[in-house]
Amino acid sequence: KFGELPLASDGWRHRRSNGDYFIIHPVQRAYEAYGLSTLTFPELGISEPLVENLKQQHVLSPTHFQVEGIRAMLDGSHLLLAAETGCGKTYTYLVPVVEQILRRRLHERQRDFNTPLMLIITPGRELAQQIGAVAARLTDGTGIKTRIVLGGRTKQQMLNPSFEDIDILVASFGAISKLITSGIYRMEEVRYVVLDEADTLLDDSFNSKLLHLMKRFPFHKNHLQDLGEGIHGTQLILAAATMPSNMEELLARLVNVETIEQVLSPNLHRLMGHVTQRFMRVRKSDRPQILLDLVRKDAKRNVPTIIFSNKTPACDFVSMHLNGHGLPCVNLNGDMILKLRLGQFEKFQQAEVNVLSTTDVASRGLNTIRAAHVINFDFPLYTADYIHRVGRIGRIGSRNDCLATNLISSQAEIGAVQRLEHAARTTNVLRNVDANVKGIIRRRMQKLSGMPN
Repeated sequence: KFGELPLASDGWRHRRSNGDYFIIHPVQRAYEAYGLSTLTFPELGISEPLVENLKQQHVLSPTHFQVEGIRAMLDGSHLLLAAETGCGKTYTYLVPVVEQILRRRLHERQRDFNTPLMLIITPGRELAQQIGAVAARLTDGTGIKTRIVLGGRTKQQMLNPSFEDIDILVASFGAISKLITSGIYRMEEVRYVVLDEADTLLDDSFNSKLLHLMKRFPFHKNHLQDLGEGIHGTQLILAAATMPSNMEELLARLVNVETIEQVLSPNLHRLMGHVTQRFMRVRKSDRPQILLDLVRKDAKRNVPTIIFSNKTPACDFVSMHLNGHGLPCVNLNGDMILKLRLGQFEKFQQAEVNVLSTTDVASRGLNTIRAAHVINFDFPLYTADYIHRVGRIGRIGSRNDCLATNLISSQAEIGAVQRLEHAARTTNVLRNVDANVKGIIRRRMQKLSGMPN
């Protein structure tokens, strides 16, 4: 099925191939991958306080992608920001929205408590915390107030709610949908709705509830406009590193808008050209020892490492296995209770430990610029998951010698590797990138049973 192109992994389905490996070497540097623009933030219309705050975060110049995205945002268009992980999508939508909130301040009437101007929805708690922290640093000294709402304490927040001035509300989806329904947060003043990691939010796990929530906003047909009597339309922004092939169909079900401007990176759905990627054919029984050897080598060189597993039991095993051999490791997965989960990612970020064992809960959106090595203890069977996992390294601000190591054991994993290798050898985009895993499984089950879609 791969034509005449010979693959290094061609013979991997034979048991004697154990111990074989191949490496995809970098073809460019990180700064070449992201491409800094010659334009400056002031030339894009961004005011001095925000420019100074960006400098404090070592963001001195926008990338080409950010320039295009910021211009489209300021124009008021509904917007899809689709680009590889780590290229600065969060600043691409935050900077122009904060700029517009500052401009509104000059003639804005007093708003009620808990009525934000901007709502940012994420699929997970760690990402909501991260974006909230970025927003707080960007707006430092401007008087703009950011509030972060996480799941796990929703009942407590409903019984004992806090009321305050809020400009930017950042929330995980499960928590905010309940708090809006109960009337604690009111949406009538919201002018900007951001779905961060939109491909995940649009999948079958969230879709019906998200559809209900989106009906609360007066999305304008094309771009920002006055709807009369002081009521303004809401601007929709979607940010994603992978885009399902049926994105237009999903959006049509979600909101009634005529056009959504797309700002797409040329590197979208491509293997990261500035990250070394190593694929090792190993026996499943040998993986724990191989992992131990890899992490010990990283510990000697002080390399921060993220280890991905497909399921919680494997994630827990990796953490116990490493800690039991004297290699400090923190564990993070979606099945952990909130008390245990909160702060686990921060321990890795703040260099309290150098190894993080996790599931895909940490693969989407989290800015892990200190990480230099990603190990796939379990290889992901879906291309979108591989893109997101490897995207934890090689980000803007990361070191240049980042490495992804993949341990390959099963026949299904070999098939997934061969698709990646073929794309790398032909320099083509990765095919069948679809983050809607639940939808894929549902469609396959329907096909097997002969049911209509």
